[in-house]
Amino acid sequence: MPLGWIYGKIADIRNAKFDRGKLPTRELGVRTISIGNITAGGTGKTPLVILTCQLLAARGKRVCVLTRGYGRKDVKTRVVVSNGKKLLSDTLNAGDEPVEIAKRLLGKAVVVADADRVAAAEWARGEYGVTSFVLDDGFQHRYAKRDVDIVCIDALDPFGRGKMLPFGRLREPLHNLKRADAIVITRSDLGGDIAVIKAKIREHNPDCPIFTARTKAADLQLIDRFLVDGAQGTAATDIDFRSLAHAKAFAFCGIGKPAAFFEQLRHDNYQMAGTYSFADHYVYSQDDANAIDAKALAAGRDFC
Repeated sequence: MPLGWIYGKIADIRNAKFDRGKLPTRELGVRTISIGNITAGGTGKTPLVILTCQLLAARGKRVCVLTRGYGRKDVKTRVVVSNGKKLLSDTLNAGDEPVEIAKRLLGKAVVVADADRVAAAEWARGEYGVTSFVLDDGFQHRYAKRDVDIVCIDALDPFGRGKMLPFGRLREPLHNLKRADAIVITRSDLGGDIAVIKAKIREHNPDCPIFTARTKAADLQLIDRFLVDGAQGTAATDIDFRSLAHAKAFAFCGIGKPAAFFEQLRHDNYQMAGTYSFADHYVYSQDDANAIDAKALAAGRDFC
């Protein structure tokens, strides 16, 4: 019996238990927005989590991001990544994505990493007076009730090759898109037939609104700042982006879909001398930084 078929059946049985009340769904006490996906790997949901929190904060809400914190040292502990005013943890203890979210939301949102998001929500309401929760990667975390369920679908690989894990990228069968209240097609400017993607979505959820989104690099982080013998780094604010129009870049990453990241850079008119990818959520060492710099120099880069 195919492993992917078994994985899909397990997901459907689990969802049916939630639908019938055999598995509990708990209220978090305040308005809750979930942002997730139906495929594994990067779908561009993290920028949407950040944007959603920024919009809520602008409306005067006390916002808290609840995340599992994938890749952190001890997933059984609760980690306050940020109290909304300052960063309180690091990538080892909180995970790389929660730390990135926390950095982007200083002054706007608390960020808490906890596998038990229901318990974390109750604690955060009492500790910080939270009035709005945003569930990061919450589509499959059905123990936490949500008011709005947003699903991100990557235009470059919208349906995970149509196969369940481990042979494809689907985390659950596509018909479960029926749970979504809204769907965002990310990287819509990089490829994929948007009309075909929308039609496929409509097969499973005829009525939910479908939006398209584009992603752009917010800033540059140069490898120099991570080299022991480097020039103490060059901040993005020190870079004249216009001067890079014809310069050759060497790019690297440790994310779920490295090809999408590199394509984004090309789409943004960066001239690529070369690329290198690490595993998703990769924890870089000093040796890695030195090796990346050596590869970039060998490729003839102007900057990395």
